Parts: sequence; C-alpha cells; structure tokens
Amino acid sequence: MKKIKLTVAQALIRFLANQYVRRDGVETPYFAGVWGIFGHGNVAGIGQALQEYPQMPYYLCRNEQAMTHTAIAYAKAKYRMQAFACTSSIGPGATNMLTGAATATINRIPLLLLPGDIFARRNVAPVLQQLEYPLSQDVSVNDAFKPLSRYWDRINRPDQLPWAMLEAVRVLTSPADTGTVTLCMPQDVQTEAYEYSASLFEKRVWNIPRQLPDQDLYREAVQLLKNAEKPFIISGGGVLYSEAFDTLAEFAEKTGIPVGETQAGKGALSFNHESNLGAVGASGTSAANKTAEEADVVLLLGTRLTDFTTASKSQFQHPDVKFIHVNVNPMDANKLSAIPLQGDAKATLELLAKDLEDYAIPAEYGDQLTRRKEEWSKELDRVTSLPKEDLMQQPTVLGAVNEAAGKKSTVVCAAGSMPGDLHKLWKTYEPGGYHMEYGYSCMGYEIAGGLGVKMARPDREVVVMVGDGSYQMISSELITAVQENIKITVVLLDNSGFGSIGSLSESLGSEGFGTNYRYRNPETGELNGQKLPLDYVMNARSYGVDVQKAESSEELVQALDNALQSKGVQVIVVPVDKVQKVPGYSSWWDVPVAEKSSIESVNKARKEYEKARERQRDYF
Repeated sequence: MKKIKLTVAQALIRFLANQYVRRDGVETPYFAGVWGIFGHGNVAGIGQALQEYPQMPYYLCRNEQAMTHTAIAYAKAKYRMQAFACTSSIGPGATNMLTGAATATINRIPLLLLPGDIFARRNVAPVLQQLEYPLSQDVSVNDAFKPLSRYWDRINRPDQLPWAMLEAVRVLTSPADTGTVTLCMPQDVQTEAYEYSASLFEKRVWNIPRQLPDQDLYREAVQLLKNAEKPFIISGGGVLYSEAFDTLAEFAEKTGIPVGETQAGKGALSFNHESNLGAVGASGTSAANKTAEEADVVLLLGTRLTDFTTASKSQFQHPDVKFIHVNVNPMDANKLSAIPLQGDAKATLELLAKDLEDYAIPAEYGDQLTRRKEEWSKELDRVTSLPKEDLMQQPTVLGAVNEAAGKKSTVVCAAGSMPGDLHKLWKTYEPGGYHMEYGYSCMGYEIAGGLGVKMARPDREVVVMVGDGSYQMISSELITAVQENIKITVVLLDNSGFGSIGSLSESLGSEGFGTNYRYRNPETGELNGQKLPLDYVMNARSYGVDVQKAESSEELVQALDNALQSKGVQVIVVPVDKVQKVPGYSSWWDVPVAEKSSIESVNKARKEYEKARERQRDYF
C-alpha cells in the first residue's frame, strides 16, 4: 500500500479538498474553503497546511463567531450540498465559535469547526489560554462544544485522524444527522508528521439519498389525506434542502391544499402561487393562521415545529386535528404525535401526488381560502403603506426595500422585530429569495450571513436587513466584504434601542425597561436620559463602504436605487419609529409574565397571559 508522509494538518486539508457529494446524479465538491483567524494553536499547523495547499481557499474574517455565521449562511443557501470549515486558535478564538456551533446544530446546517487545542504532550502545561480542570488533564475549553455538536472528537495522535475525518464527513453530509462537527486539534499534534495511506486522499463521493418512508405508515397517511375536509400544508426548511419546491407547487395545484410557510420554508412556494397563504404561526398572516386553526389534517413538510410555528401549541384548534410529518429526522417526524413519514420531502411528495391524483379539496373550502387571501392582500397593502409621522415606519421601509430589490434578490435577517415582520410581509418569488436564521435568532448573524449568501449565490442581489442592536454586535464583517469584494446592500434600521424586546417588555407590563440606548439619568440612576449620539453613517463609512442616510420615503427609494446599481458594498441608514408594530393575526407566543408584581401593568398582563394560555394544548 502506497504511503505519503504529511503533517496531521496537511493531511486534514488535503482530505477535505477531495470530498464530494452526489444527489440525483450530480456531483459537487463539498468543502468550499476554510475560514479562519490564525493564532497560537493553528498558525503553525492548519495555517501552514493551507499555505502549502492553495487548492483549498482560505478566507480571513474579523471575528470567529462571524465566520461561523458566514459558513452557515453559505451552506444554507446551497441547500446543504456544500459547506465551509472554520479554524481558530485556542482559548477565546475557539470559544468565540460556540455560538456558531449552536446556531448550525439547531438549524440542522452543516458546519465543520477546527478549533486549536492545548498540547497533547502535557509537559508544557499550562499553556497560554489553557483552562486547568482539576479532575482531568484531558479537558480544555473545547469540551464546551460537545453538547452543541452532532459529532465531536479530539485528535490526540496522528493515526486517529483518518477515522475522525471519515466520521466527520459522514455526519456533515447526512440529511438526518447534520449540524456542527467539531474536531479539536491539539497544536503540537497538528504539526506532527505521519505516513498515511495515499488512498485516503483520493476523490471520495458521498451519496445524498432520497429516503422513502415506511409503507404501512405511508398508506395510513394517504388514507387520512383522502378523508380530509380542511387539509393544510406547512412548508418547512426541508422542502428547500431537498429542492422540492417545484414538486410542492405541482402538488398544491393538483389538490388545492393550501400552504403555510415557516421562516425556514418561506420561498419554497412563490408568493403569488394560488395555494400560498403565507407565513404561519406566531408571526403568521391572517389567511394562514385562520386556516391552521380550522384544519382537520395538517401535512408537515420538513419543519422542526418550533413554538413560533405552532404558536406555542395554540395554533391548531380543531378538536380532532391529525398530523402527518414528512421529515428525514426521526425526532422531528414524530412531533405532535404525527404519522411519522421519515423520508425525503421531494421523493415523498412525488409519491403522494400519484396516490392523491383524484383528490381535491371541497369547493366550499376553496372559496373560503380565496376570500382569506384577498383579505390578507388588502391588509398587506395597508400595513406596508403607513403614513410617515416623526420617523419612518418599519413595515413601510420593508415594503419599499422589497419593491426595489426585485424578484431576483435575497433578503437576509436573523433577529429583532424584523424577522416577524418579514415573515408576514416580504414577497418572495423564488426559492432562495428569503434567508432567515430563526432557529437560534442570533443577533450579529445578518452581515456575516449576507456574505455567505452572496458567495453561494453570486447571481442574486443580496439585501441584508439589520437593526441597530445587531449591527453594534458584529458590524466588522463589512471589512471582510470590502476585502473579498463581496457586494451586499445593508439596510440598517435605527430605532435607538432593542425594538423587538422593548415591545415584548411592554406587552409583559415591564414598560420596555432596559431596552433603550440612552444616557444614565444621574438623578434616578436609570437608563432613561437623552438618546446616545450614535452616528452609524460615520461608523459604516470608516469600514471603507459607501453609505447613505434616508429619512423619508423619497430618500429611501433614491438610496436603494443608487445602492442596487452600484458595484461596491453599500449601507443605507434609516431612522425608524420604535413604537410602530405590525399586529399579530390569530396567533400567540408563550412568554411567561410575573405572577406577582407591585407594578399594575404587570398584573394586567398576567391576567391576559392566563387567558391566552387557555387555547394552549398540553399534547396532541
């Protein structure tokens, strides 16, 4: 057997460069490159290997958490058919990636982390940045990745690497098991040489199967759908990841079954498709939520069924509602006591289309759905055309950006009040046109995520919607965008505080406490003094990007036209009203209210909370 002598880091990079995936006969290189910041713990190992093997592109970021967001966004935009690796030094460089690890695993997105680690050779301990754990010599801060990873390993010897790498890629490419994979790389082991089998570095193709569900369960599900009087489909991220959008459109057209969208599933069905009722759940439309309330059979397609989708288990009010769940993940497929059709969304929908060829929803139900869509269309126009008061209104801004960006664009967002508004209001016409990280709703994801989307879809106009709170957390990736010449347009909505959580605080009777950007009042000690003099125009301009400020609808339209026609990175700063909110529509979200308080508004909110909980179901 032919051998090749390489350092552990060199072997790792060469192996990653030769991994491919195949689905429906199409082969794709799996790893698009490596993001990183070098320091002690990876500069002499993985850094040296990347320099020596330029076939694996290296990208420099400004913050380790941010690079994980970029990698996650890229993999999501590629429908999980490609991924990035991220490397860091030991200590804070590694733990900065913990948030990204949670984000990827929660969202079921592949992410390979290669954190530098302490010495496997212990005679130099404790090294700089090492955590000393008194009960073991084999614990470092990287053990914190264990509960956040779908696979975790530490390479303490060069001969352990092949098995770890093979298992890592198996998990990353698995539709059911994917998430964060963490390979901890002790800094001395990275530089050690070993004679590896040359065959380890040959092209390896991992097949992405289209799994079909159990036949007995499938027949039960078909019969349930045939007998349904008010069926309803909820389209989740799995529809996009399996590229089942055309299949879903055809299935909905043939059967007439209406479709509601989760945050991850939005865009799988065009906004103007006759069966698309829009967002469902706590941030849903009136059309989708009223239909969900009355549905007797709900066909779930690739969704995690978070509390926002189920409106904290209060959205489905039919006393005998039944669920069918098509999902590659067995845990998800069994939620809500559903008939678990563990299988690929596209392949399973194709089967359902054949077996329900003669099925169509009752005509009376179809007429009701048409009226609901018309009612929502009027409400959508009203909400996105609110008159300007002292400041512009957030929903009006979203409507203007949506119109200017056009049908070939992708909007990116993650946290604050905008995800809920975008879920309801943004008109998405093509798959991939809506990119929301809402599994973890991670503040700071937006700009870094926009880079990943643009890298994955360079043909699309990428518009990042970000609030001032998220912008302050990780705005530095604008520098990365400039360095890599990645064109994104960032629309920064400035409401001088945490708008979403401020509104939530008010709804709980807590009066928005601690959510405004203001000076501390020297007399009362509270944060209710004058507004902080933050200048986001100057801040963004310091990164080397083009910046405009828009304080009216006319200025916003002109700024958007300028930004979208330009070639460089763009930022548009828009001061908006913090008070204006888009209402909820037949929905609820369970956030507990203090049961006892000296503040009357809290006591009032508690009574409303207890009344709302009466609609919540304990189980299905």
